Amino acid sequence: MQSISAWLRRLKSWVEGFAQKPGAAWSLFGIAFIESSFFPIPPDVLLIALAVSVPAKSFRYALVCSVGSVLGGMLGYFIGLEFYDLVGRPIIDFYGLRGQYLRVQQLYSENAFTAIAVAGFTPIPYKVFTIAAGAFHVSFATLVYASILSRSARFFLVAALFYWFGAGIKSFVDKYLESLSVAFVVLLILGFLAIRWLI
Repeated sequence: MQSISAWLRRLKSWVEGFAQKPGAAWSLFGIAFIESSFFPIPPDVLLIALAVSVPAKSFRYALVCSVGSVLGGMLGYFIGLEFYDLVGRPIIDFYGLRGQYLRVQQLYSENAFTAIAVAGFTPIPYKVFTIAAGAFHVSFATLVYASILSRSARFFLVAALFYWFGAGIKSFVDKYLESLSVAFVVLLILGFLAIRWLI
């Protein structure tokens, strides 16, 4: 367990290092793309590093990150749809996410769009949901629309914090991003419930 943690820390540092290299935006796109299907480090790590260096470009970086993540989610869907036993299952097992995968199956039977949208915004491993969407034959359009909504909301929230408050907010975002994400989803759900109750 300790060696895995050390490996993840080194991998995180490696991802952050792309912020200082030419073509950093393309690196952000690539990390966002592969994270949606198999890579363990979320693209927020590089997005934050880039937003710290140039806060004025935060929204541009958020757009690049969102497009890469949504397209990567399509790859995850294809893996689940066509190659689950060969590729999808080993990815799920590698991360020890079999229990979550089975839970996702139940969530998809209840409301696939909501399940994907919540997963795309929160710290829940998004790759589980993209692969499962293909494996359980969720509508491709549902995956795409929910991913566009949730991934864009997550990355543009990060971008907005740096655009408005600058690099000084980095320590706050590093510490509380997951809590902010969960709180946002809770408020969103409560808003929907309130609208339904009033109407």
